[in-house]
Amino acid sequence: MPQRHSKNNNDLAFFTYDEKRKLGYGTQKERLGKDSIKPFDACCLCLKPFIDPMSCQKGHVFCKECILECLLAQKKDIQRKLAAHAAQQKQEEEEEEERLILEKARELDAFDQQNHGALPQYNDKNHSRDKNGFHGANSVKVTSFEEEALRTMKAFWLPSATPEAPIKVDTPSTSTVCPEGKEKLKLKILFPIYFTEDESEQKKSNLDKTYICPSCKVTLTNTLSLVAVSSCGHVFCKKCADRFMAVDKVCLVCDKPCRERNLVTLEKGGTGFAGHGDHLEATDFKHLGSGSGLGLVRPAAKT
Repeated sequence: MPQRHSKNNNDLAFFTYDEKRKLGYGTQKERLGKDSIKPFDACCLCLKPFIDPMSCQKGHVFCKECILECLLAQKKDIQRKLAAHAAQQKQEEEEEEERLILEKARELDAFDQQNHGALPQYNDKNHSRDKNGFHGANSVKVTSFEEEALRTMKAFWLPSATPEAPIKVDTPSTSTVCPEGKEKLKLKILFPIYFTEDESEQKKSNLDKTYICPSCKVTLTNTLSLVAVSSCGHVFCKKCADRFMAVDKVCLVCDKPCRERNLVTLEKGGTGFAGHGDHLEATDFKHLGSGSGLGLVRPAAKT
């Protein structure tokens, strides 16, 4: 009779290590494929092949229409926040002015009570008006203090006295930001970029365009680091930019003078997963349970 081993012992009250591995329990790692990575010729906002591409000084590429709509929406949102902040400041000033008036009225009432033995009933929106007007010192209603205490009491168990946290609007920033890098961005900072199309290959549609480096004629892909010249907008591979333009200080296409600060490295495509740039591995933790479908998951066999 064979011995009971951990791999064939299935009458335990808990899962063994081998059973957990077969069920796919624990942290599962998988390398992201090509479909999960944004291409270099895609807009950072609409994630589609760009039309009239424009880049910021940090190398983020957008469609011209997408980035203009984004900046316009940010300006409208800034105007809305400024209006809300101005309304809040006006309300705070009114409340402070009203508080000073009420405080002055209470001081006058206390002075009048101390000198004449009477408590005048003043009228405001927070105090109820008394029909009898003034009362003598001996006939002052004790319930008035109880009503004021009940009105100002912070009691969460009473619906009418539940405290409310005041919503304060902070002073909004008046500058628009880049939707990708979160740095300050203005329309005049953006510059158009121009890719060199590969005319040797005939493509069926505009979506199948292939771009090459105008200097070394290498096909541009996500594996290459791309550099754009902010003065003229032409895009080269980083190898040609470092070898020629950084030394000659001139664009290789239009012969327009350029400095080292005009060389902008374009950002590589990111993903919606944890992988971005060089980190191309997604991680997910799976639990054991009914309805999870983990029984159908089988890890690849080790060789």
